[in-house]
Amino acid sequence: MKRLLILPALILTALAQPQPPSPVLTTRDANDLLTRSLQLMEAATVATPELSRAGAPLIENARQAATNLRGRAGNVGFTYAFLTSMRAYIVLSDSVPKPFPFPQEAARQLGELRDIGTRIESHFRALLDQREAQLRSPDRDNLRRYTEANQRQPPPQSGKPRIVFYGDSITDGWRLNEYFPDQDFVNRGISGQITSEMLGRFKADVIDLKPDAVLVLAGTNDLARGYNLIAIENYYAMMGDLADKNKIKMIWASVLPVSDYHKDTNPAYEMTKGRPPIYIKALNDWLKSFCEQRGYTYLDYYSAMADSAGMLKADLADDGLHPNSAGYRVMAPLALAAVQKVSGPAPAQPRKQRKRLFNLGDK
Repeated sequence: MKRLLILPALILTALAQPQPPSPVLTTRDANDLLTRSLQLMEAATVATPELSRAGAPLIENARQAATNLRGRAGNVGFTYAFLTSMRAYIVLSDSVPKPFPFPQEAARQLGELRDIGTRIESHFRALLDQREAQLRSPDRDNLRRYTEANQRQPPPQSGKPRIVFYGDSITDGWRLNEYFPDQDFVNRGISGQITSEMLGRFKADVIDLKPDAVLVLAGTNDLARGYNLIAIENYYAMMGDLADKNKIKMIWASVLPVSDYHKDTNPAYEMTKGRPPIYIKALNDWLKSFCEQRGYTYLDYYSAMADSAGMLKADLADDGLHPNSAGYRVMAPLALAAVQKVSGPAPAQPRKQRKRLFNLGDK
């Protein structure tokens, strides 16, 4: 009995101990350190003229990386770019000739710069650890996200078609009940997902809900991560195969256009670099042809949301990627029309065709 009492006491004691701070910087702390680093790098050039000439390219590289990191402190690539430039600058500051006597304030500034470099390196290593943990996650496809919601989901009602809206953040952020009241529309979007992850949860989040149809909007995150078009098309086809096997009608939405119209507000809103419009157009062309070949419904958001330059209209998104309320108001009637198209009664086959199929079956 005493042993049973000791264990909870040890657990409570451990929980009461102060937890070590996380090495991962918050966005605000990261921005402060980046700004301070640039200030120190520029200040050091005043006391060391040789450093002013030789260090200018490194300062500029660090400034560009810091700009890209604004609001994206968790970006591993830009963090590495900043850290590399900063390290090279510190090494350079140790190697260039210095005036004698060297000002104490300049020496203090370089010491502070080294300390910040150590802190940013800890942040960078922690980001790598996080990324590795994500790669090894036992729930790569995030099946847990909708496990409870799927268990609570009532069976479909007679006379009210159930439609699963399936996709990434653009679907995840769509409040379907506000745009489609009194409809059995089920949102199963997950922010950040790519098509392979959607394929992995297709049974749990689509098939098991027994919908009449599924509306899939996917592919933009695949493009942002550099996946080639053939890989994306293969995952489209495999989701289609699963839907066909389970007699679920398919509505394939075009990938939305993107734009750079809001990059002055935030450099992270320059979307065309990661999602080249030419790739979006090529993917949509293939998807439209794919729908025609298989008899799926193609939902063309792209044409309604792109301007004359092929960019996402500036007033339909605040970041060049995710629709705002105005964007969803454009999408909603298009989606509803596609749903009504697939949820109506299937046309009867001509009498001759039915007879021909019957005779073939007898053989």
